[in-house]
Amino acid sequence: MYRLTAILKQCMPFLITLFLWRLSVYFWNPAGILCLIPVFYYTFVRPIKGFAVFGIIFCFLIDYRCDLALFWTSLYCLIYAITGFQKYIDFQNTNDNAMYIFMAFIGIGFFLLTIYGFSWTNLVNNLWLFVWMSVLYTPITAIDNWAKA
Repeated sequence: MYRLTAILKQCMPFLITLFLWRLSVYFWNPAGILCLIPVFYYTFVRPIKGFAVFGIIFCFLIDYRCDLALFWTSLYCLIYAITGFQKYIDFQNTNDNAMYIFMAFIGIGFFLLTIYGFSWTNLVNNLWLFVWMSVLYTPITAIDNWAKA
């Protein structure tokens, strides 16, 4: 039983990401964009070995579903390169599981997408997704704290 529990704890980040990407609904999770939450969390806040490549793949899949030319993938890679300077930027020792840093990450992305194709519908949709992802960040990362216990 202990071995099964250990395996499930190791697989949990990958399964959560895959589940959120597959659970794609137009209004609530367009193109599986909610999988950016575990991708961000398990790459920057609580890094897991090998998860960065998994994150790149899922950012690419989101870009593919949204018909974006590597937008989220390049933004993710840019943040990953910036966090290489760990003596200046330390996501792992922040309060609230780096929620504000995540909000800045998706906020910059949605702001650039709104400017790129400005329309009122696009603005409202991006605001809704920003609020929705910010609200869901805490419960999704709480699953990790529950699984560690």
